[in-house]
Amino acid sequence: MTTHDFDWTSGYPTQRLPVFGRNVVSTSHPVAAQAGLRMLMKGGNAVDAAIAAAAAMTIVEPVSNGLGSDSFCILWDGQQLHGLNASGRAPQAWTRAYFKAKYGDGAKNPPQRGWDSVTVPGAVGSWVALSERFGKLPFADLLEPAIDIAERGYAVPVVVQQKWAAAVPLLSELPGFAQAFMPKGRAPEVGELFRFPVAAKSLKLIAESKGAAYYGGEIAEAAARHARENGGSITVEDFAAYKPEWVTPIGKTYGGHTLHEIPPNGQGIAALIALGILAHFDLASLKVDSAESQHLQIEAMKLAFADVYRYVAEPGSMAVTAEQMLDDAYLASRAKLIDMKRAQDFGAGNPVKGGTIYLTAADEGGMMVSFIQSNFQGFGSGVVVPEYGLSMQNRGHAFSLDAKSPNVVSPGKRPFHTIIPAFLTKEGKPLMSFGVMGANMQPQGHLQTLVRMLDYRQHPQAACDAPRWRFNAGLEINVESAMNPATVQGLADRGHQMEVINDSYQDFGAGQFIWRLGDPAVEGYVAASDPRRDGQAVAY
Repeated sequence: MTTHDFDWTSGYPTQRLPVFGRNVVSTSHPVAAQAGLRMLMKGGNAVDAAIAAAAAMTIVEPVSNGLGSDSFCILWDGQQLHGLNASGRAPQAWTRAYFKAKYGDGAKNPPQRGWDSVTVPGAVGSWVALSERFGKLPFADLLEPAIDIAERGYAVPVVVQQKWAAAVPLLSELPGFAQAFMPKGRAPEVGELFRFPVAAKSLKLIAESKGAAYYGGEIAEAAARHARENGGSITVEDFAAYKPEWVTPIGKTYGGHTLHEIPPNGQGIAALIALGILAHFDLASLKVDSAESQHLQIEAMKLAFADVYRYVAEPGSMAVTAEQMLDDAYLASRAKLIDMKRAQDFGAGNPVKGGTIYLTAADEGGMMVSFIQSNFQGFGSGVVVPEYGLSMQNRGHAFSLDAKSPNVVSPGKRPFHTIIPAFLTKEGKPLMSFGVMGANMQPQGHLQTLVRMLDYRQHPQAACDAPRWRFNAGLEINVESAMNPATVQGLADRGHQMEVINDSYQDFGAGQFIWRLGDPAVEGYVAASDPRRDGQAVAY
């Protein structure tokens, strides 16, 4: 039995080839991918592999994530899909008045860096929750590879080093940053050994206590103390109160397949809206890399973002529901706004009427895991808790201080979130676990790669390698330098205001993909890993 009709001859200039196997892990650092594979070879399942890889990623790609990250997951347990929202909540001290008093009436958001940008991190909580509900191996076993990497060190790879060096001038004065990430007074060089023994200490405490040391114990006490000493307000009680939330993924059908995303407070619904709009066009009739095809996708994505930025927040704070935003009749009305000859700047409709790591793992028993983990912007808040190696995210910066915004800050609330794992099914059966990292590029990456696979029969690695565009705001887009010049000109002729970008690391995201080929114990899977990062897919 096969589950695809890919053209295996299609492709773009790349250093990567598809990887086949019955047990697969794909992420943006080879050492982390191998950490996950070790769990599979030890008798663990895809959840065990994902947790091991995620823990290792906090050490080997600290620019993008750390022990103070948030995370989300969609997994197929062999029978059904489950979603996990492990985004952090605001400390109890956080109100509009708190920030206005500290930063002035003109402040529009909490600060970008420092302790006042840090919500309670959820990633460690997600590891524990996933292991307790779906894991096979003892939780402590899953953190062994990360502990070993942190203690012995690793050679810093090319792409990570570039971003590390770029962050140092911005963050070197923030509490704990230089001590943790500038061991010689600078960023490590490519190939230079970096050790992180204090993070190994925290990982051991987390392993021994199954996360209790982090959420209310020794680690939480150290974080709260460091916050007090450096102008923050997060408390041990804030950590102790944290629990990740199991959720039901939302979905939209396109071309006989269903794309599933985590529901708000995240932006995954943007990819569903865009696909729902594209369903009203015959995209496959347009040439794959033509200006016409790219223009149509860009305009659908713009329409999606217009609604997402206007309405999406914590579900209890939204004026509309996800169901209303995904209503077929409403999306049909939005599709009619697209002009195939002209780029437009769309406003939000009225649906009432109608820097991040990603990894994926799959095993021969049929379990598939789509997992994403992030500090938000490079190195997050820039704050690192001394002696424990906690590099804290800055997700609080995504809150609004506008009292009328659905995303306005309040105690215990979760902010609008950019990180989104994805999952594809067909007729209720699992097909692909995948994700693309990179701020608002994530739903755009989901859309572009999925269209290439479903409409144009490109295999996952080819869809991953293909040049991408990125919508920013208004009529502004970026395109990768590898995009066909005729396509670039065709987009310019339609009024798109473009900048060609050579740096693909952050501007165009990076993805990992695992596609089920049939019976996982027989045909197995095919995996792809993005050449825009240092990673790889590994399998046996």
